[in-house]
Amino acid sequence: MHYQDSLPRLPIPKLEDTIRRYLNAQKPLLDDGQFRKTEQFCKSFENGIGKELHKQLVAQDKQNKHTSYISGPWFDMYLSARDSVVLNFNPFMAFNPDPKSEYNNQLTRATNMTVSAIRFLKTLRAGLLEPEVFHLNPAKSDTDTFKRLIRFVPSSLSWYGAYLVNAYPLDMSQYFRLFNSTRLPKPSRDELFTDDKARHLLVLRKGNFYIFDVLDQDGNIVSPSEIQAHLKYILSDGSPAPEFPLAYLTSENRDIWAELRQKLLSSGNEEGLRKVDSAVFCLCLDDFPIKDLIHLSHNMLHGDGTNRWFDKSFNLIIAKDGSAAVHFEHSWGDGVAVLRFFNEVFKDSTQTPAITPQSQPATTDSTDAVRKLNFKLSDALKTGITAAKEKFDATMKTLTIDCLQFQRGGKEFLKKQKLSPDAVAQLAFQMAFLRQYGLTVATYESCSTAAFKHGRTETIRPASIYTKRCSEAFVREPSKHSAGELQQMMAECSKYHGQLTKEAAMGQGFDRHLFALRYLAAAKGIILPEFYLDPAYGQINHNVLSTSTLSSPAVNLGGFAPVVSDGFGIGYAVHDNWIGCNVSSYPGRNAQEFLQCVEKALEDMFDALEGKSIKS
Repeated sequence: MHYQDSLPRLPIPKLEDTIRRYLNAQKPLLDDGQFRKTEQFCKSFENGIGKELHKQLVAQDKQNKHTSYISGPWFDMYLSARDSVVLNFNPFMAFNPDPKSEYNNQLTRATNMTVSAIRFLKTLRAGLLEPEVFHLNPAKSDTDTFKRLIRFVPSSLSWYGAYLVNAYPLDMSQYFRLFNSTRLPKPSRDELFTDDKARHLLVLRKGNFYIFDVLDQDGNIVSPSEIQAHLKYILSDGSPAPEFPLAYLTSENRDIWAELRQKLLSSGNEEGLRKVDSAVFCLCLDDFPIKDLIHLSHNMLHGDGTNRWFDKSFNLIIAKDGSAAVHFEHSWGDGVAVLRFFNEVFKDSTQTPAITPQSQPATTDSTDAVRKLNFKLSDALKTGITAAKEKFDATMKTLTIDCLQFQRGGKEFLKKQKLSPDAVAQLAFQMAFLRQYGLTVATYESCSTAAFKHGRTETIRPASIYTKRCSEAFVREPSKHSAGELQQMMAECSKYHGQLTKEAAMGQGFDRHLFALRYLAAAKGIILPEFYLDPAYGQINHNVLSTSTLSSPAVNLGGFAPVVSDGFGIGYAVHDNWIGCNVSSYPGRNAQEFLQCVEKALEDMFDALEGKSIKS
């Protein structure tokens, strides 16, 4: 946390910049007539109520220097949403297998990952976790010498020291909610609960709940062989699955769940729920192996609803064959914080594992140390669980997931061509959607603003006039253009995408600013400005293509559901020599066909880059 005090504040963009960027993003989505109307809405907003709201936002921000202008409204947006957290908000990241195959045994991996997670917690709480830093020039700043020097710079100035060598320390304020935390359902707005005094782990297996301590009274990690013994005991417990699995309730509409939670509390389950909510984290042990990547995605994104506590800050899921993932609740934090934890757990559990496959569990009395939680269920609760199960099963049936591994090349090849790998992936999605549906649609790519105090995310808008022109050339009339012309168009797209990415990371997008102005108007009881009633505003925020990228040596793949019923949820990664893409859809769209179009787009672009003509 060395840099936390000196992090720069998230800037509020100038209103005219926001309007200009907004109009640029609208251009590829509207015809001339619609665009002119939207320009009018923008003009009157910028010179009227928008100007006034912007002034108030800036003044309010000056009064709240300890945070960012987006932090409060963003928490509010997540916590006030009443939709189920499953599919609508919670994503997952799946781990690569342990390179030493015998370490993928379920008990061995569960023990090692649990110990590594607790080691991370201990390092974090001791204030010894190395600060998260984004290095633009790693050769200069990601070095032991730099780390030794920066220690002597007082924390109020340390950010500037890092900035001088092109290293950007990242905000770490979200980390304290990683452990011992749960989102509690409440009528109209949920609450985040954290109890960092609790020392127990919650384990789910077959829908049954177990707890045991993983830290002793002095805060030391319980010995790995004891943790192994307790997990072995849970894995061999013959208790049948409960007739009414409580976990289904965490997948309900938040108001319904809030009401049922009150019933749970008044039926004498306070202590049990308190143990669930305060647990260090939730470890889910599944009793079946994972068949393939599609099964992996379905299981880690939603599973069958009985063996996850979806409200927990994160669930660490480990299947029978050792396939593992982190499934996390999104209101408390963003991908950056979770990815750091994820990477450290993978590295620690594979490089310095606490136990080996030959290790013997401690001879300890697990019947005493492990406690099974039992919940008293009234008829109303049983009815509630049954209804939640029916809703859950029906919803999950509608979700399709498919994935693609494009083996022809990745980062290395694209960088040689002086193209941004991310821009090429995004261009492929634009071409694919155009080929499949004949349209250019609202597209969302998340970008972290963690370089600022209490930054969250900003949106990159990958659909531009450049991607539209380039996609139309590739999809509709490739024979009309030489490979050189197609390369030129790709270069334009890449350059513009690079600019958008840089702006977004620096807090210079338009989405969060417009969101904050709208939120402020509502908070002040001001009637919603006309600008927000423009159908084009509604359309650009109906993100048919919702995309997010993660790359790390620890991640096998990640994924999330579409954010609208007629959309795609696209998790992707451009690796050194291949490109991976994991896509979800509901019945209104065809994920498999979309991926065929993505593959065609990538083949075409690689052909053009190699100077070959495009096959129609």
